[in-house]
Amino acid sequence: MVIAMDTVLVRVLGPKTATAMADQLALHTVRDLLRHYPRRYARRGEMSKLDDLEVGDRVTVLAQVKSASTRPMRQRRGTLTEVTVGDGAGSMRLVFFTSKHAHLKVGEWGLFAGTVGKWQGALQFTHPDCHVITGDDDDWARALVPIYPASKDVSSWVIQRSVKLLLDDPHSLDAALDDPIPEPVRRRHGLITLARALVDKHRPETLEDVERADERLKWDEALVLQVTLAARRRAAALEPGIARPRRSGGLLDAVDSRLPFSLTEGQREVGDELAAELGREQPMNRLLQGEVGSGKTVVALRAMAQVVDAGGQAALLAPTEVLAAQHARSLTAILGPLGRAGELDGDPAGTRVTLLTGSQKAAARRTARAAAADGSAGIVVGTHALLQEGVEFADLGLVVVDEQHRFGVEQRDALRAKGTRPPHVLVMTATPIPRTVAMTVYGDLETSTLRQLPAGRGGVSSSVVPVGEKPAWLDRAWVRVREEVAAGRQAYVVCPRIGEEEGNANDGRGPDEGPDDADGAPPDEKGSSSDRRPPLAVLDVAEGLRAGPLSTLRVEVLHGRLPPEEKEARMRAFAAGEVDVLVATTVVEVGVDVPNATVMVVMDADRFGVSQLHQLRGRVARGAHAGLCLLVSEASSSSPTGQRLAAVAATTDGFELARLDLETRREGDVLGAAQSGRRSGVRLLSLLDDEALISEARVEATALVESDRGLADHPELAAAVAALATDERADWLEKA
Repeated sequence: MVIAMDTVLVRVLGPKTATAMADQLALHTVRDLLRHYPRRYARRGEMSKLDDLEVGDRVTVLAQVKSASTRPMRQRRGTLTEVTVGDGAGSMRLVFFTSKHAHLKVGEWGLFAGTVGKWQGALQFTHPDCHVITGDDDDWARALVPIYPASKDVSSWVIQRSVKLLLDDPHSLDAALDDPIPEPVRRRHGLITLARALVDKHRPETLEDVERADERLKWDEALVLQVTLAARRRAAALEPGIARPRRSGGLLDAVDSRLPFSLTEGQREVGDELAAELGREQPMNRLLQGEVGSGKTVVALRAMAQVVDAGGQAALLAPTEVLAAQHARSLTAILGPLGRAGELDGDPAGTRVTLLTGSQKAAARRTARAAAADGSAGIVVGTHALLQEGVEFADLGLVVVDEQHRFGVEQRDALRAKGTRPPHVLVMTATPIPRTVAMTVYGDLETSTLRQLPAGRGGVSSSVVPVGEKPAWLDRAWVRVREEVAAGRQAYVVCPRIGEEEGNANDGRGPDEGPDDADGAPPDEKGSSSDRRPPLAVLDVAEGLRAGPLSTLRVEVLHGRLPPEEKEARMRAFAAGEVDVLVATTVVEVGVDVPNATVMVVMDADRFGVSQLHQLRGRVARGAHAGLCLLVSEASSSSPTGQRLAAVAATTDGFELARLDLETRREGDVLGAAQSGRRSGVRLLSLLDDEALISEARVEATALVESDRGLADHPELAAAVAALATDERADWLEKA
C-alpha cells in the first residue's frame, strides 16, 4: 500500500502516538516523520558514553543490565527496584519505586530514557522509560541504532518503530515520494534517490550509508532554498525600473569636492560598481557589507546623490531613532548648504535632507511627509515610520537599508513598493557575513565588500577583564577611563539592560536595544534565571560610578526608554564633549560616531554575542587616537564563554569573528529561527562546513530558473519551492 507523504500520522500510527508526536515534536504528517532525522547512532557498548552525561540531561542511552534487585522500602509502603546498567565504559543506576521492572535480567541490553539525576555521588535515572532488546528484535540487532530527538511521551524507540512502519516497503516508499531533485542534477553530483537516502538515514548498515544519505538530504535543503532565491533574483530582473545615470557637474561631484578626506580604494571601487548599476533600467539589488568604520555611509551618500542628480529621491531606512538621527546629522554635515536647499542659507543646486521617525511631534511628521511627497526632500532618512501607510514619495529611485539584519525582506519590499517604478535597492550591514550565509540568506542580492579602513584611524585594542578571577582588574579599568578623560578623551560604558524594571516582561529594554537572543551567547552558555544574577543595568551602574570611581567626571546615561528629544540632547552633548562618560545600552551599537571617544567598557560582556561585541567596539577609535575596549565578565577564562571573549579580544578582523560567531551559535539562530520561535527548516545543511555544496546548488538553481521552461519540466521541485513559501522555513528567509 502506498502511503502519501501528506497523510496525517493519526491514520498511520493511531491517535495516542500521533497526538503526542504532534503536540510535543510538531510532527503531523508522514513527511514530517520521515524528515525527523536521528540525532546520532549508537553501537552497543560504544556510543552511549554514560560517563559523559550531566545532571539535568534528558537522554536515551543504550546499555546492558549489570545487576537488578527489589526490596521493601524502609520509610513507606511499597517496593524499591534498583538496576545498574553499563555501556562498557561507565555505569549508572536506574531506580523504580515499584516492582514493575523487576523483570530486568542481568545481561540484557536495553534502551533507557529519562532525565539524569544524582544520588550519593552516582548518576541515576528515576523511573526511566525502558525498552529491552530481545533476540527476535531485529531492529535493534543492527550495527547502528538510531537515537532520535524525543520527548517526554514519545521515546526514541517509539519514533524508530513508527519510522520502520513507513520504510518496510521500499517500493511503496519510492512510489509515494516526489523527488525534488531532477534526475540530471542527481546524476551530475552522484546523488542517490530520495527513497534510498531516507532508508539509509533511518536504518543504516554502516556509517558510509549515513554519509551518503546526508549528502543527498543536504542537497534537498540547499537546492530548494537556492531555487527560491534565484527565482527572486529573476523576478526582480524582469521588473524594469528607471535608469539613474551619473551626471557631471551635479550633486555627486559637489559632494566629492566637499569630502574632508580621500576615499579609500575600496570605497572608489564599490562606488563605481554602484554607479554602473544605478545607470541601468534593471533595478540594482545589492548588499554592501563592510568592517565597522569602513565608510559604508559615504558610499551610500554618493549613490543617493547620483539618484538625486537623475531627478529621483533616496530613502534611508535605519533600525533605531538614535541611528536615524545620527545619519541625518552626518549627511547634513557632509552636504552643508547642499543639504539645505530651500532654506535661507541653502544652496539651490543641492537638495534637502529630511528626518521622519515615529516619535516626532505631529507637525514635524507632517512637514517631513509633505517634503517626501512633493519631492523637495531628495534624501529622506527614517525608521519604520517610512513604511507606514500615507508616507509617499514623488519619485523614489533608491532605497538604502542600514543594518539589514535588523529588518526583513518584507520590510525592504514595503519601502520598495512606494516607488512608481521599482527603485534600486542597497542594503548595508556592518556585521560581516561568511560567504555561505550570504549565499543562503542574502542569495537574492549581489554582494559588495569593504574591508579597508580609512587612513588616520588610531586602531582599537581589546582586553578581557575577568572580574571573577581578578577583581582588582576592574579598578584598573576605571583608572584607564580616568586617564583617557584627563587626556581630553571620552568613554562609553555599555550595560545589557536599563534598570528599575525587574519583573518587566522585556527585561527593561527599549524597543531597539539589548542583547538579542539571535546574536547572544550560545544557548548552553546563557544559564537560567535561577543560577545567574540579573544582568547589570545602566541606571545602577551609572549611580555607582558617579558615587565611586568616576565621581570627578561628567557621567550621563542613554537608553531606549528616554523621550526622543532627551536621547537626541544627550547624544549631542556627548558629541560636543560636554559629557565625559556615557553609560548606555546597545542603543549606541551602530551608527554613533564620536571621534573623540577612545574607551569602551562593556559590562557583563558574556551576555553579548560575538558580532554585537564587534559592533560595540567599533564605536571607539573612530578618530586619530588609539582606542581601548575592555570586556568585563565574571566567566572563567577557561570556560567556553571566557574563550569566546578571548577570541574577540584577540582580533579586530570582523570576517574572522563572523566565522567564530557561526561556530559558537546554533545554525537556526543564524537563519532567524530563534527570532521566530520556531524550528529552522535547515536540519542537516551546515553553513560552516557545506560551502562547496551550497555553491554547487546555487549554480544548479540559477541554471534551472533561467532555462527556457524554468521549473515547468520539474513539477516535484516546483512543488517543494512553493511549499517553502508556506512553511516555517519562510520565516527565517523573511527575517534574514
